[in-house]
Amino acid sequence: MTPELYELTQHILEASSQRDRFMVALAGPPAAGKSTLAEALCQSLNLQENGIAAVVPMDGYHYDNAVLEPRGHLFIKGAPETFDADGLIQDLERIRQCNPVVAVPVFDRPLDLARAGGRLIMPEHKVVIVEGNYLLLDRAPWSALHGLFDYTVFLDVPDETLERRLFQRWLDMGQDPDGALERTHRKDMLNAQLIKTHSVTPDRYWTADASALFGSA
Repeated sequence: MTPELYELTQHILEASSQRDRFMVALAGPPAAGKSTLAEALCQSLNLQENGIAAVVPMDGYHYDNAVLEPRGHLFIKGAPETFDADGLIQDLERIRQCNPVVAVPVFDRPLDLARAGGRLIMPEHKVVIVEGNYLLLDRAPWSALHGLFDYTVFLDVPDETLERRLFQRWLDMGQDPDGALERTHRKDMLNAQLIKTHSVTPDRYWTADASALFGSA
């Protein structure tokens, strides 16, 4: 465990100790390492107190391609308007209220679709980590999320690092170099700039390399 992760874990454990539910937002641009940090933080918390933490990924709220294509939004999938923000808000409100069990969707990246009810948030999950691009966006409907979080973290990653990771991600998904470059710059990096310039100030900026948390590049 890195010193940064240890410190974040201890802070959340202390802050959540007197709460029935404590909700953490991990926000940042695409390829910043949000899912990696969320998984590492969840594991770290559960090592300290077994079963205390669970993760809700915002990507599970992608609209299906069958919805996006008629709207002409398939190419911009990943932009704010291609998510069911209201559905996310409703689910997080239920989680916030400590409903007995809340089923949330998860995104299957290889299949490029969301799986409904892919994860259960249980009463024993005192700490719920929500990770996603637009959790701190300063515009409706996303701004309705802000009051649901007890602690917020923004992953601050240089553009050149994002570009490199995004280009490789598209290559890994079967795009040729020209297609990967186009999607990196005409889609993902546009979203990254929106997130960097129109997100509210978090409680903490995370600048460490999240990819190092599991010993991989």
